[in-house]
Amino acid sequence: MAPEARRAALVDATVPLLFEHGRTLTTKQIAEAAGVAEGTIFRVFDSKHDLMLAAVEQALDLEPFLAELQTLTSEGVDDRDLRTVLLDLATRMQVRFRRKFTLMSLMAMTGPPRSHQHGDECRSRVEALTVALIAPHAAELTVSPEELYKLLHLLTFSGSHPHLSDGQNLAPEQIVAVLLDGTLRKAA
Repeated sequence: MAPEARRAALVDATVPLLFEHGRTLTTKQIAEAAGVAEGTIFRVFDSKHDLMLAAVEQALDLEPFLAELQTLTSEGVDDRDLRTVLLDLATRMQVRFRRKFTLMSLMAMTGPPRSHQHGDECRSRVEALTVALIAPHAAELTVSPEELYKLLHLLTFSGSHPHLSDGQNLAPEQIVAVLLDGTLRKAA
């Protein structure tokens, strides 16, 4: 197997193990999961730390999430009602945030690795794709699709973060209800 293919196979095998073992993961566990000898790891990585960092970077990669959003926008799902669109987006965003927060906690990280910090371009792509899904419903809104995206992102992020939500994450249905219905009772 070529070094790049072996490297990718080791990273692929390591990602789920990080979610299971966190920082206590051993090279023996990685080698067993990858079906290789332990020494093979060090032929393509300088250290266990380097392999774990590559696996963290892959696990936190924003591209798969962007591909999901791109698929949604290209499928022409704008015929769904706004509540359904927002519920789908909140659910997908929450899955991503929870995965990120879980991994960072298991790895005792206070932030993403420097090499993985998403720049303005990635954030702009997420916003643009999300706004494209909301835009067909602009006439129904009291705010712009861009503002609704920001509110959705903020509420989903904070409602999914274990420390910000005191361990009681908001359900996607709660997030969407707050965004679309508010919290005031309707006058009888």
